This record gives sequence, structure tokens and C-alpha cells, in this order.
Amino acid sequence: MANKQLLSAELKKHFGFDTFKGNQEAIMENLLDENDTFVLMPTGGGKSLCYQLPSLIMEGTAIVISPLIALMKNQVDAMRNFSEDDGIAHFLNSSLNKQAIDRVKKDIIEGKTKLLYVAPESLTKEDNIEFLKTIKISFYAVDEAHCISEWGHDFRPEYRRIRPIINEIGSRPVIALTATATPKVQHDIQKNLGMINATVFKSSFNRPNLYYEVRPKTKNIDKDIIKFIKSQEGKSGIIYCLSRKKVEELAETLKVNNIKALPYHAGMDSATRTANQDAFLLETVDVIVATIAFGMGIDKPDVRYVIHYDIPKSLEGYYQETGRAGRDGGEGKCITFYTNKDLQKLEKFMQGKPIAEQEIGKQLLLETASYAESSVCRRKTLLHYFGEEYTEDNCGNCDNCLNPKKQIEAKDELCAVIETIIAVKEKFKADHIIDVLIGKTTNETKSYKHDKLEVFGCQSGVDEKLLNAVIRQAIIAGYITRDIENYGLLKLSDAGRNFLENPSSFKVVEDNDFSDNDEDVVVKGGATCAVDPELYAILKDLRKKIAHKLELPPYVIFQDPSLEAMATTYPINLEELQNIPGVGAGKAKRYGEEFVKIIKRHVDENEIERPEDLRFRSVANKSKLKISIIQGIDRKIALDELANSKCMEFNEILDEIEAIVYSGTKINIDYFLNEIMDEDHQEDIFEYFKESESDDLELAIQELGSDYTEEEIRLVRIKFLSEMGN
Repeated sequence: MANKQLLSAELKKHFGFDTFKGNQEAIMENLLDENDTFVLMPTGGGKSLCYQLPSLIMEGTAIVISPLIALMKNQVDAMRNFSEDDGIAHFLNSSLNKQAIDRVKKDIIEGKTKLLYVAPESLTKEDNIEFLKTIKISFYAVDEAHCISEWGHDFRPEYRRIRPIINEIGSRPVIALTATATPKVQHDIQKNLGMINATVFKSSFNRPNLYYEVRPKTKNIDKDIIKFIKSQEGKSGIIYCLSRKKVEELAETLKVNNIKALPYHAGMDSATRTANQDAFLLETVDVIVATIAFGMGIDKPDVRYVIHYDIPKSLEGYYQETGRAGRDGGEGKCITFYTNKDLQKLEKFMQGKPIAEQEIGKQLLLETASYAESSVCRRKTLLHYFGEEYTEDNCGNCDNCLNPKKQIEAKDELCAVIETIIAVKEKFKADHIIDVLIGKTTNETKSYKHDKLEVFGCQSGVDEKLLNAVIRQAIIAGYITRDIENYGLLKLSDAGRNFLENPSSFKVVEDNDFSDNDEDVVVKGGATCAVDPELYAILKDLRKKIAHKLELPPYVIFQDPSLEAMATTYPINLEELQNIPGVGAGKAKRYGEEFVKIIKRHVDENEIERPEDLRFRSVANKSKLKISIIQGIDRKIALDELANSKCMEFNEILDEIEAIVYSGTKINIDYFLNEIMDEDHQEDIFEYFKESESDDLELAIQELGSDYTEEEIRLVRIKFLSEMGN
């Protein structure tokens, strides 16, 4: 009781709160009684307070072992804000010089410091161990404790050395805290930290305010993300990418589309990283594009959306990262882009690691794929993964519940699955069970003689996707269990055996299909593909009028695909016009004014609502290549030599040069033409294009005859377009 009153008074005094959240009070009482404590609490539940407040009450200094420098800085700054003395909290890590380390040690010796944050690597240094032996320690807090487990999403080998070092420094109570741990990971943490008998406090993993959605990942993903961010004007968001390269590229793309964004990854120098993190916390930028190095423990309560550009390597990682949204209980949108090709890439990255580690990694990926592809309530799937049952039929806040699919009766299929698991003696994974069910002859089915089983091929006419859905949903329903430690072997529960004896209705929803989402819908040529045929006709007339006035073929002004794009996305100024394929700055300046004027008038007169993603501008990856080709031509380097230097075929470099001139850039390749072709030849081809209504290559080859090669015609067409159109 005394501890209860003390905690309430100190909570008000130091942090200004009147009440505790969830289990916080019970956790702190347990720690004040000097008991080992295990805390499993979702992001936003107030884990940090569980050790911060007791550290202020207990005698001595609490040692907080934390995995990230950014996290330590963030928490030390937060603690100093609650106190008049900056010495109240310090960190010891590789970012400090000797002078700073001496100042930290002085404050600890003088009894000013109640919280010392230490990186696990710093904890293992001999001089730090010797120093910590000399001070009074109140307790040890192991933050982000899932880093201990190989089954956790962010395994750190140094974390497995914590217990021996605690024993060397001096035993005191331990509090381990994590936001994500399956029952398997929880056991691993407790065992490794020597705290099997710890009091366990487990909060619900359900975050009702978070909306979960998985979208197909297409080549238009950057456009989709920009469109989404622009619909969230002024709100804070995090975008997670797996590679540092993608972080840099995407941050750049967002910036050129007038979105205030900065990158964050471990490869950046620490000053830039810290500055970018602070800019996000202080809201001078809206979006941070980051690898998973960002955000662990970042205390920004009003992150309104978390986007996953790539599917994470595990559901723990996914849960932890999505948990950064809506920590204040307000809106939090979690959008993930998924294609199963990403999983294949992630599996390839694992090659070269020890076999056991590869197997663990594959199991974690399978769980992630199952979550992404399933049409079951996302909340139900997530909570089941963390050992929690969600009994609602419809959570009302995920894509699958808001757009429910029709349920299919699958009683017979489930009976067949259960019979097959029994027939193979519960020693095989889901993919093998499905191979047996559909009667697929593989090396594995043959070598185990499973092609001779009575159940072999008993579901030969059934779609694999449906059987996958049956297995996944039977696991959630508790009929089947997946033995994660044994490479995901499927086992039967008592409920599963009972089901086989007394089958009842078992309805499933088919999985979402993400197999063919890597291609964009390709729009075929011809006026019919323009969204607005009326505008397309107007633009063609305008092009004809300008071409007639300048005595040029119409295609020299703008090609048909460019006009089609204009009649689809309605650019109304020169900047937007440059986003149209085949329209560079030169072309826009030379011919664009009249086109955007006529488009704007058409939009206004017909009250057209323009596409939201109109302003998408890409950071052209090829821009460096194009610039170096133009520079090479300026220096009069022979085009075949230029192609060799770029490791390109000759026709490939012609493709690039054509794109350059079609976009409106003027170049001069006379030096090369005069070297390989006589003037008469050049003249004939040039005159043909001057009089022709089309720049079509096949037509030109047909008309000009066999005296001219395809390459010669293309080269002169480049000269013609550059001189006459640009």
C-alpha cells in the first residue's frame, strides 16, 4: 500500500500524470519490491515509464540496456525535460569522447544520475564493467528485449551476453521489456536473462485505433505513395524500406513532388541522422523515409501513418513498426505494399547464413506471407500470432473486414487436410501437405513414398490457393498447429482430431492474389486509350495547325502517345507538361504554351476533376546516363565507341538518343553521320521524313527500300527531329 501511494505521488510530481495506464502501477510495485519483472506491452502502452519512475524512487542508478543510440538520446532528452538537473539521465555509447565519458562518470559518482542508458557493446568494455562495479545500482532494465532471441525480429548477438556481465558487475533485479514477442520469443528472453521465475505482465496486443491494409506492389508504387501522402496533408508519417539505396531514392522522389521528407539509415553520418530525426520530431518535415534503424522507441505520439514500401522480414517487425502510428490513441493508418517476389528476394539474402538461421528466417517469412495474402481479419491474424485470441468476427478497421470476401464451405477440404497430416505422421510442412493433396509428384513425395498414400491426389481438382487458405484459417481456428521450432511442421490439436470424427461447417475466405501485381496495366496505342477523346481530337487539331504554320510534319511537334497522356492527365502549366512522356524542358518551352492553355480551358469549361496524382515527378534514374551521352556527343565521340564505353548495344544507345531528341533536346550528330554515310544518302532520308506524315520506322524502311539500313534511317531521323523540331 505504501508503494502504491508513493508511486501515485511521484508520478504526479515528476511526470504530471494523475493515473497509470494498464499494468504500469502493478509492474512498478513489483520492481520496487526488487522482483525480476517481464513486461510485454505494445508500442504506445507506456513501457519506458515502467522503469523511469522506479529509477527516481529507488536508491542508486538504474542501468538501462538499449540497442540504439538514437533511442538513448531521445529518452535521455525526455528525462531531462522532467528534471531541473541534466545530470539525472546520461548515456554511455560509442558517440561520446573521453571528456564526455568523464563528465557522465562524475555525475554518477556524485549521485546525480538516476538513469544510465548503455549500449550492449559498451556494457562489455572492461573499463565500463570496472566502473559499474564501484557504484550502487538500483536495477537493470533490458529494453527492446526481443533482440535477445534469434526468433525475434531484430536479433542482436551482443544481447545474449547481458546476463554474464550482470553477474560480473553485481546481481540486482532485472526488468525486461518488449513490445513484440511470441510465446516462443518470450520464453527465449526469460531463459537467456536467467529470469524464468520473473513475474510476467502481458498487455493485450490489440491496437483498435490502427487501420491495417495490404496493397499490391506495382511499378506505380512511388505514385501510389505520393497520392496517399498528398491525401494526408500536414500529417506525420514514416515510410519503411529494406535497403538504404531505396531510402535515399524515395526521399528524393518525395522532395521533387513537394513533400517535406528526409531519409534516415545507419549508413548516414550520425550528425545528419540526428538532425533528420530531430527535424521529424520538431515537425519541420512531415515524412521520414527510413530503414528499420529508425523509430525504435521514438516517442512521437502523433504519427498518423506508417507505410511499408517492402514487406518486413517478420510479423514481429511489422507489428513493432506499424505500432509507431497513433501512439496517442488517435488515427493511425498502416499501409503495406506486397508482392510475393519480395519474399523470394529476402530468401536469397539469407543464403550464406548458417542453415539453422536460414530455416528460422524462412519460417518468419512464411508467417509474413500468410498475413499479407490472407483475406481473414488482419487483427485476428496478428493477435493469433502473438498468442492472443480475438473473438470478434469483424474488427471494422482493416481492409479485409471493410471489404469482406464471400465465404466458401470447406468442411471436406479441411477433413482431407487433417487426414493427410495424420497420413504423413505430422512430420511435414504445409507446402508438402498441399503437394500430396493435389497429387503433385515431386522428389519429396516420391522419396517418402507419399505418392502411394490413399490421400495422394484426393483434392486434385482443388485450387492450391484455396487449400493454403484452409490450412491458414484452420491454424487460427485451433484445429492445426504449426511447430515453429521444427521448421513449421504441421501438427494436429485435440480440436482437429475431434473435427475429423465429427465434421461440422468450416467456412473460409479465399486468399488475396498477389501473384501478378508486378506489371503495370499497359495502355495500347491509338486515340481510344485517351481518357478524354474530345480533348485528344482538339490537341491533334492544334498540333496540325502549328505543324502547318512551321511547315513540319505533326509528329515533330509531339508524338501521339504524348497527346494521349495529355488527354488523360490534363497538365495545365509547363511544369506539369514536363511530366508527360516525350516532353522535355525544351519541347515544353517551344510548343507547350498553346497546349496547356487549351487544356486548361477544356478543364474549366467541362468542370473536370483532374487526377490527384498528376503532380508526380520522378527522379529519373537514367538522367545521369542521358547527360553523359549528350556530353559524349558534344565531345564528338563516335556513337559506336560511346555505346561500348557504356556497355550498351548500338541499337540501345540509339534508343537513348531518340528519347533525348523526342523530349526536345537539340543535339548534333553530323560528325558521326558524315563519317559513315555519304551526303546524298543523308539527303534522301532527310527529305523523306520532311514530306512524310509519320515517323514510323517500318514504314520508312518499306518506302526507302533496301539501299538504306535500319540504323542509317534511325540516325538521319535523329538528325531531322533535332534540327526541325528542337
